[in-house]
Amino acid sequence: MQPFLSSGQTIALFGGSFDPPHAGHRLVAEAALSTLALDYIWWMVSPQNPLKDNAASELEPRLAATRALAEHPQFHVDAVEAELGTQYAIDTVRALKTQYPDVRFIWLLGADNLRQLHQWKDWQSLMAEIPVAVYPRGTDLQAALEAPAALAFLDAQLPSAEASQLKDKPAPAWVLLQGELSPLSSTELRRQQTNP
Repeated sequence: MQPFLSSGQTIALFGGSFDPPHAGHRLVAEAALSTLALDYIWWMVSPQNPLKDNAASELEPRLAATRALAEHPQFHVDAVEAELGTQYAIDTVRALKTQYPDVRFIWLLGADNLRQLHQWKDWQSLMAEIPVAVYPRGTDLQAALEAPAALAFLDAQLPSAEASQLKDKPAPAWVLLQGELSPLSSTELRRQQTNP
């Protein structure tokens, strides 16, 4: 068992390429930590996003940069998907729930990912497998709320004011968190690094 996990805890799974990690990611994690009344946030640095054509940067430097950014006693950073050999969120969630049956998991994602969630492998099963917390990201939040995944699970949406109750809800259940918008984007930061 991971040293930070114990029976009865609630852990948010915060997956991504983090290529590079930035202050916007930390903003999401800090807001989720307090709003959802979590024990930990598990930053899962993915070897490669299956929806992105461009190859991600080397894993070890991304892990090191993410650890530096996410220095906090309730944040844990590792490459669990590389360890498990999983590439898709649904497979990672099922593997972790099997491995840690007494831990309550929540999937944490940005609204930009909610917009494209219907492109993820077995996305309906993912929503039925784990409660989901969505942080406002991107310029068009309304488009995220009108995306296929949001509409398909409209009846499972909690009011934002009840976000702290998400951990006690059986899936499917999801909530849109309230929080400050960050203009930062890993894609834009990579573009600036290659075109200074």
